[in-house]
Amino acid sequence: MTDKRIFLKNVAAAAIAMSTGTLAIESSKMSNIELHVRLNFFQERLTKLGISDLSGTVLYVDSTSQTLELWQGEELLRTYTISTAANGLGSEKESFKTPAGIHRIARKIGSGAEPNTVFRGRQPTDEYARIELTDIDTGLDLITSRIMRLKGEEPGINLGGQVDSYERYIYIHGTNEEGRIGQPVSHGCIRMRNHDVIDLYDRVDENSLVIIN
Repeated sequence: MTDKRIFLKNVAAAAIAMSTGTLAIESSKMSNIELHVRLNFFQERLTKLGISDLSGTVLYVDSTSQTLELWQGEELLRTYTISTAANGLGSEKESFKTPAGIHRIARKIGSGAEPNTVFRGRQPTDEYARIELTDIDTGLDLITSRIMRLKGEEPGINLGGQVDSYERYIYIHGTNEEGRIGQPVSHGCIRMRNHDVIDLYDRVDENSLVIIN
């Protein structure tokens, strides 16, 4: 098979993975070229930060498709459906937007907590969320099951001053409003279904690279 046909085959496989929603699993190893195509816009910024090795775990958040891809080297492990902010992308404090750009997972919180456990102040409580499976705004912004707190890597973009993702308490976390997943409805964080966020949590380490676009 020619290189061009291999490339087209891999692009098609990536499209299928993105369209099938939660926990789409690739049965064969995919070329890392798809990830590099997605990150082309960030290449100069990655280089400026001294990040040239993408062979480890990389999370790629696509706000347009409302998906989160989990890559390990050249393999696309999972594609999850998510929700980013209703107000779009942005890094300003109190903007209720999801910050774009290059991040790391600074802290993983919630190991061993039961699914649907409600967290307050990043501490698990003895409360369990009622999970709403229909597209209803409950008026609650519960943080459930697991938390991955993000730290921006780019000064002036998502690190420091009024644009600091860590100080804005930007998380990847579970939600009680699972019926709204797939739509941009959050207050800034990246929401996931509870079984998905537990699955992701168990597959990544602190300091894993997170790209939000």
